[in-house]
Amino acid sequence: MPLPDDSPRTQSALHPRNRHQGRYDFAALVSCVPELTAFLKVLPDQSPTIDFSDPAAVRLLNQALLAHHYGIRDWCLPPGFLCPPVPGRADYLHGLADLLAEQDGKVPRGPDVRILDIGVGASCIYPLLGHAEFGWHFAGSDIEPAALANAAAVLRANGLEHAITLRHQLQRGKIFDGVIMPGEHFTATMCNPPFHASAAEAARGSRRKWRNLGINDSTRPGSTAPTLNFGGQTSELWCTGGEASFIKRMIRESRDLGAQVTWFSCLVSRSEHIDAIAQQLKKLGAEAVRIVPMGQGSKQSRFVAWSFLETNHRTAVGG
Repeated sequence: MPLPDDSPRTQSALHPRNRHQGRYDFAALVSCVPELTAFLKVLPDQSPTIDFSDPAAVRLLNQALLAHHYGIRDWCLPPGFLCPPVPGRADYLHGLADLLAEQDGKVPRGPDVRILDIGVGASCIYPLLGHAEFGWHFAGSDIEPAALANAAAVLRANGLEHAITLRHQLQRGKIFDGVIMPGEHFTATMCNPPFHASAAEAARGSRRKWRNLGINDSTRPGSTAPTLNFGGQTSELWCTGGEASFIKRMIRESRDLGAQVTWFSCLVSRSEHIDAIAQQLKKLGAEAVRIVPMGQGSKQSRFVAWSFLETNHRTAVGG
């Protein structure tokens, strides 16, 4: 059963509203984060760039992007935590906004739109971008106390505790249980799931990224395993069964909460998982299913969204 594709975009293009079209304005970014200067390199056409294989450079680039485009101050990330590519994360939010606009033809804005971010991470990236772009209010859950502590520090530095709250998922293996409270309603949920099925698979993925960057990690001093330029803790990168298993669990849990969430959604990195996801949603009685393509350069991705509510009950207000 193929999923419907309501997006007019090509899969290789960023969303038209995405602020990160074209090349980075490094002059503006350096003005926000002067430390980025030390990591700039010059391409053959004399335009500036950074070494995207260097985790420190990528973290500073993210800090500058968040400061310049979204007014986020003092964003930081402890070493080893997942450092998300801001343009791609923004695309998910814009695609979700278009989905929420289905009901009355315009993107809903403001604090009445309540979004739950599953696996908010130390970066708190989706809530920060979503609040800055649309004024939405967020709850973010995570199983890692260190991730929540760092996210809380970023929120305090920006005075965003009123708009973004954090929740500790105490039950490993659970996704919504213990996070969505009885009687609570969310406009949508979103999630960047752990993609890999094991630590070994995650390491192989890291090596592929290194090769794509034209770098042999074995030549780096003291290197015993590939380092991800975007980092990542165990719970961020892999879980038993990988992405497919995680999304299946998410769908099963979502069925019991179908009256409390207008749209559930989740990134799907591998297109071969789509048919199985569609079959499970059909079996569990989802009233609506959408797949929204996203792209960043040559990389293609998508998110799947589903609702157990009938059309006239799908409100963009979280309640």
